[in-house]
Amino acid sequence: MIETTSTFMPQSTMSRILTYREALREGLDEELARDPNVVLIGEEVAQYNGAYKVTEGLWKKWGDQRVMDTPISEAGFIGMGIGASLLGVRPVMELMFWSFHSVAFDQLVSNAACIRYMSGGLCHCPIVVRGPANGGTGVGATHSHVPEALFAAFPGLKVCAPATPADAKGLIKTAIRDNDPVFVMENTLLYGTSGAVPDPADGDFLVPLGLADIKREGSDISLIAHGRSVIQSLAAATILQAEHGIHAEVLDLRSIRPLDQDAILNTVRKTHRVVLVDESKPFGGVSAMVAMLIQEHAFDDLDAPITRVCSLDAPAIYSQHIEYEQLPNPGRIVEKVLTMA
Repeated sequence: MIETTSTFMPQSTMSRILTYREALREGLDEELARDPNVVLIGEEVAQYNGAYKVTEGLWKKWGDQRVMDTPISEAGFIGMGIGASLLGVRPVMELMFWSFHSVAFDQLVSNAACIRYMSGGLCHCPIVVRGPANGGTGVGATHSHVPEALFAAFPGLKVCAPATPADAKGLIKTAIRDNDPVFVMENTLLYGTSGAVPDPADGDFLVPLGLADIKREGSDISLIAHGRSVIQSLAAATILQAEHGIHAEVLDLRSIRPLDQDAILNTVRKTHRVVLVDESKPFGGVSAMVAMLIQEHAFDDLDAPITRVCSLDAPAIYSQHIEYEQLPNPGRIVEKVLTMA
């Protein structure tokens, strides 16, 4: 499933502290400089500096031909980007919310996902569609969808969900260089978080699609997550060790499609217990796929049934206090782990 033009450079010891937002911006800026065919397209990405300030300063630096504002018409500008990609352009399309994917669903699924297959490999569609896909911000049910499992179900699409600033930069750069459509699921609650990011002076930093990452070593139970659920799992792991003496391993999937099957099975075979943490709804979510993968290939390695902590199965609740409990959080994860002890 992995087909990418990128190569992997290990994370350098030369690092700076950047926010998730700054890391994404630096990755976009570097790719604009590297390849004149890369363009940024979306609502308010240019003169307004981006709805979430991810693209701040890039229009002023690169101009109207490289960073372009669009009308509020996702079907229109996503369709335009797909057409441009067939002519050699590498568009990076920003959705203000991934919830708006439904407006351009035909373009994303019937066109972008199928072009290479339907052309017998003669045509490629090297577009990136990025933007926030998360709940937890109190913006209501129509602005809080988490559709990575939905798009991962369509062959031809690649999907990733970075949890840290370094992964955000490394994955966006890899996505831009890929010859297939890559959907990058970000999280508004992560934009202001900070972390170490390799210095560009130390080389080109890329994170391959299809490569998971152990964010915390452990021996007693595996917490497998992606996106902001990784951060919640790390917080839960700290509580579990400090208060209960349980050493949890946290595996960050990073890439949903392609999926790092080996990393998933290796952590299960190491700890023999697993909790899947997933902001998707439980019905047909990413965790459902991971659970089936473990069931098929590592059933005999399990000392307890696979369990999950997902978003409660209802539309996103408007009240932020109640929505916090609807989403995976450290308390819910710790409680689930303790039921398996």
